[in-house]
Amino acid sequence: MKKALVAFGMLLMTAPFARADITHRLQTSVQLTVDSAASQATRVGSTYSVSGSNVTLDTAGGLGALTAGSAVGYSAADYSITSAGDAFSFSEGFLEGDGTPTATTVSAGVVGSLPMLGNTTTTAGGVAGTLAGTIDSGGAMALTAGGAGSSATGQFVSEISIY
Repeated sequence: MKKALVAFGMLLMTAPFARADITHRLQTSVQLTVDSAASQATRVGSTYSVSGSNVTLDTAGGLGALTAGSAVGYSAADYSITSAGDAFSFSEGFLEGDGTPTATTVSAGVVGSLPMLGNTTTTAGGVAGTLAGTIDSGGAMALTAGGAGSSATGQFVSEISIY
């Protein structure tokens, strides 16, 4: 009987130790955001086109010279019919593009004057208004809505890990 008890005791000593680590994590967070103002402008270039048949160019016209701060401008051309009495076609087109804009300046995080070009998209910035978020010592959170273009997000995470 003693031998059986000693053998059983030795068997228990060779058994692996049981291990049960438990980790419990509680996390509360608040994120407040206010959209920023933005503007994206793309300059449109000037174009000039002319086409026709039975038409002769007498005096050339077309696009003017490009100068800083202004668009290129246009001067009309003079045309005449090549063979009087015959059919003719004529088409002339001009699109005045954007002048060369002045550089924008950022002062205290604000651009005082945005460029207005041929293709411009501008969005207003958000307004914080009464936007607020708090977490007390007990983990309770409180969120207060803000103005347009703002958001408040609260999150509570409870995580249990057993190894």
